Amino acid sequence: MTMQGYYLGCPAWGFKEWVGNLYPCGTRPAKYLREYASVFNTVEGNTTFYSLPTAETVARWKDATSDEFRFCFKFPQTITHRKLLRYAEPETEEFLDRMEPLRDLLGPFMIQLPPIFGPEHLRILDHFLSRLPDRFRYAVELRHPAFYATPDDARCVESLLERRGCERVIMDTRPLRSGDDQHPGVLAARHRKPNLPVEPVALGPHPIVRLIGHPEMSVNRPWIEAWCEILSRWLGDGRAPYLFIHCPDNTYAPSFARDFHAQLETVAEVGEMPKWPGESGQLSLL
Repeated sequence: MTMQGYYLGCPAWGFKEWVGNLYPCGTRPAKYLREYASVFNTVEGNTTFYSLPTAETVARWKDATSDEFRFCFKFPQTITHRKLLRYAEPETEEFLDRMEPLRDLLGPFMIQLPPIFGPEHLRILDHFLSRLPDRFRYAVELRHPAFYATPDDARCVESLLERRGCERVIMDTRPLRSGDDQHPGVLAARHRKPNLPVEPVALGPHPIVRLIGHPEMSVNRPWIEAWCEILSRWLGDGRAPYLFIHCPDNTYAPSFARDFHAQLETVAEVGEMPKWPGESGQLSLL
């Protein structure tokens, strides 16, 4: 039995540091995705935030994954951060058309908005979402503190997203901020990642959580237990949530994810996580 009921993944698959543990020794970069998808059933797909892949690359991604795998790509930063969703129709159409060959393998696209995108821009967000094609699903991540100031502020956003059939991306940086800040990369990650209230509200069938962990696994355990209880309730409600695991040094992200799944198994029927190909002790022949 493999994982079932929910989707678990990391921010990307192209980490050479995973060769020799998650991936077999000797695995070439061109084979990373195939090995990654043999363990995890989703990926956040940060690559599209920075650049648009070629049609040939998209075709290779499709060939490297199974029908059960889901990509949750981010909208390009040109659309979300530079244009702030305004006058971005050509870029949006080009992006969605490029991803079209993966349609059956797509989870919600993530529309991550910068901290300067505040409540005064909600009409822009509403207009942008209203023009997106309904053949895809979408989720919005809001980073302006004013969206979390009061329950009424949060509910205003949730009502908009529900009306447009969108999920809200929930980012939790509490594990990152709970442990020792002397670990490499922790201070920089704390500076980059927003420190916002966490509202575990599911608006639709596929709530999305981005959990930012600490390199010291023991620090993450209370947060793992708390989120496992939430995911268990969502699963009991018939939802199929997405959980993406991050770390300041993503060398540790697969281990954090495996710890999470092991804990979730104790409170929900989610199957077993597949064994890591790199732990077989064999060289990659691919």
